Amino acid sequence: MRLLVALTCLLAGCLAQRPQPCTSPPLMTGYLTVSTQNEQLLIYIQYLYDAVGQRIRLWEQGSYENKTFVSDNLLHYKEGVVYNIIDSNQTCQKFPLKAQFQPIGIPKTASLVGQIVLGSSSGPNEGLLVNVWTGVLPEIAGSRFLSTVTEFGCIPVSTAYHTDQYGWVLMTFFNNVVGIPDPSLLNPPSFCPKAEIKPEVEPEDFLSLFLKKK
Repeated sequence: MRLLVALTCLLAGCLAQRPQPCTSPPLMTGYLTVSTQNEQLLIYIQYLYDAVGQRIRLWEQGSYENKTFVSDNLLHYKEGVVYNIIDSNQTCQKFPLKAQFQPIGIPKTASLVGQIVLGSSSGPNEGLLVNVWTGVLPEIAGSRFLSTVTEFGCIPVSTAYHTDQYGWVLMTFFNNVVGIPDPSLLNPPSFCPKAEIKPEVEPEDFLSLFLKKK
């Protein structure tokens, strides 16, 4: 009986130590890059992320087919609206957003690939312990992904996924900070609510803002 109890405790301990799917902090700020396998699209983005209010703000600078662009988008999932903001002339365009909010993190259906150290494990503070996961993207039916998050905090590091138009797409996160210093930036500017929704253009989801033609 004691042996059975000991084995049960050992098994429970092993399962507890195995990395589990996780959700990133609900409030984050930081930067990311988006690049494609066919080299047509490259974007540098500053982001604000609010999982509680289901709001995301993206300031984008990039190039598409050798043409540069800048863009400022505010996604309000609860309202089902994307605000394309142009501060220089205080104009705003509104587009319908039909997709459901997908929190940053690892879905429960994902499978663990392994746990690795980015950098070096030779000395203290020389490496970052991360977990690598694979699964199917809910936003793109049938598309597999490979995501890396930190072991402690579930902070996003990178995500790679496949699309028919661009091949493999790589998103790399850096300079992430938990919290949002200025939450007012997640509200549309005063000149935005008067804008009319443009139904002829419909971003399908968070990813389509990156993948649509600029």
